[in-house]
Amino acid sequence: MAEPAPRERFTVEGLDVQVFADKAALGAAAAAFVAARLRRALAGRGTARVIFATGASQYEFLDALRQAPGLDWTRVTAFHLDEYLGLPESHPASFRRYLRERLFDRLPFGAVHLLDGTAADPDAECRRYAALLAERAIDLACIGIGENAHLAFNDPPADFRAPRAVHVVALDEACRRQQVGEGHFAALADVPGRALSLSIPAILAARTISCVAPDGRKAAAVRCALEGPPSPRCPASALRGHPDCHVYLDGASAALLAPATREATRAATGPPAG
Repeated sequence: MAEPAPRERFTVEGLDVQVFADKAALGAAAAAFVAARLRRALAGRGTARVIFATGASQYEFLDALRQAPGLDWTRVTAFHLDEYLGLPESHPASFRRYLRERLFDRLPFGAVHLLDGTAADPDAECRRYAALLAERAIDLACIGIGENAHLAFNDPPADFRAPRAVHVVALDEACRRQQVGEGHFAALADVPGRALSLSIPAILAARTISCVAPDGRKAAAVRCALEGPPSPRCPASALRGHPDCHVYLDGASAALLAPATREATRAATGPPAG
């Protein structure tokens, strides 16, 4: 899979940031990178373990990833980032349903582990999922950034030192309004107030992170993630502590970045080593 060339490419405290002309090019580039890293994991370790995000920002990436050649999906184990508490999988907004329809039921994954938002004991469900995550290292976390800069469902102020890999979180109003704005719910009152989510430390534990964040509605969150001081008030700023994180933006989501942030622009030379 050829990777489209970015319009701009620069680094922010070690983060590899690429800006593309549109969401289609961004999604194709992120998919090419993720596919290359999966191939490397499969070649080196025989298996691969990957976490997937959901939401409207992920459509183009997931569409492109399904077409990636040369991947033995039967040796890939999949997880996801979060799920609403109390929402059945049959609900149109269920993240389990989203990923089944767009990915898990369309590729022959070796194993798929889903967070059960309807579990009778949410704390026990968190422990069950954390144990699955802990069996071996996660090779890749494919994530996004929320309008309020959340990572998974860790809304501000996020706990950068959360002791548990998976926990129950309260969703703030900005997060819940985003779900309405993306068309997942008819009204704010319909959006659950709590969710199961991987914690910030669990996300950062992945060997590699691919962060896909298009659209102008994400511009303020992208700015605080890349330019503001790392702070729980901007959960996505935690990415700046990761040694192998790659951020994919379009012109709209990068629009608020200061010229000084982009001064380290460098010519694209193809995808980072896969």
